[in-house]
Amino acid sequence: MDLSNLCAGGAWLAASASVWFISSAAIAQSPVSPDAKPPPPPARSSLAPPTPAADMQEVLAAQQALGGKPVETLTPAEARLQPSPADGVTQLMKTKGLPTAPDAAVTTQDMAYGADPMQKARIYKPAQAGTGPMPVVVYYHGGGWVIADLKTYDATPRLLAKQLGAVVVSVEYRHAPEHKFPAQHNDASSAYVWALKHVQEWGGDAGRVALAGESAGGNLAVATAIYARDNHLPAPLHVLAVYPIANASMTLPSRTEDANAKPLNSAMLPWFSYYYQKTPADARDPRLDLVKADLHGLPPTTIINAQFDPLRSDGETLAAAMRTAGDAVEQKTFPGVTHEFFGMGAVVKGASDAEAYAVARLKVALSMSR
Repeated sequence: MDLSNLCAGGAWLAASASVWFISSAAIAQSPVSPDAKPPPPPARSSLAPPTPAADMQEVLAAQQALGGKPVETLTPAEARLQPSPADGVTQLMKTKGLPTAPDAAVTTQDMAYGADPMQKARIYKPAQAGTGPMPVVVYYHGGGWVIADLKTYDATPRLLAKQLGAVVVSVEYRHAPEHKFPAQHNDASSAYVWALKHVQEWGGDAGRVALAGESAGGNLAVATAIYARDNHLPAPLHVLAVYPIANASMTLPSRTEDANAKPLNSAMLPWFSYYYQKTPADARDPRLDLVKADLHGLPPTTIINAQFDPLRSDGETLAAAMRTAGDAVEQKTFPGVTHEFFGMGAVVKGASDAEAYAVARLKVALSMSR
């Protein structure tokens, strides 16, 4: 991309000295504490915020009405208490008179896969399971590896369990800054190995397993597929990566174009990296900078992105890199929506469309076996 086209946001890029993974040399990484003070925020871009579709805007307005503060100004402990986009959806559904209780057509059970209290998984199963073993989806939630949890990201695994008639293993992992990189990637691969060993106990078919994740979890899904390949583990039949973190470049188009998007803006990106990384060199680790990883021989992959999202270019460049490596990949950017839109199908049409697309892709993949 010609940097001359970035003049409107160039001052912000220069002032921040980093976007997403790249930390300024003048700023050390955070202490290992959830109360560690935030880094100085980068200068704000002067670009106007993008205007999402009306139904997406309703969710963002509902979240804003709950009184949250800018994440990039908070400690991790404070940020974890802020209202999430999922809270905005719940609030909007209440306003519209829609039911907000978890869908009883899916049951859940929490189980440990490791010794740390954070190393647990929530097993989602259809309440009325059919005959025979069910397909399995191992799912990783988002939150920049710092915030959010299984409860925040309940909508997607519940949807997948119901729509696919599948066992969905939603993985919790240790959070930064208490546990920095590569703790979350280690947990993701450990949980995958654990799930493969136990799926039959939950009524699952070990020969029909897919990986899925959103944002930081989308990164974990792809990275875990790479881990499975490199360690000669049973490969997933498919990978679903929704707005994955995948590219360490400072100059991706969406970093500037959607610098002031909500609920994720570009000023938040160095905040996450400040807490997540041990050193700035972590940015170039291929588990984070997926576009530079060895991507050959990966399972068929679906990448979903939002139009108004600083991470849109991550998914687009990851898809291009995977195609170059010879992988079968489809990438689709949904118009009018923002980061975190996936799972909002009850109130956002673009989300409903993306969910239907993802489910259709997974159904085809999971109808086969290894």
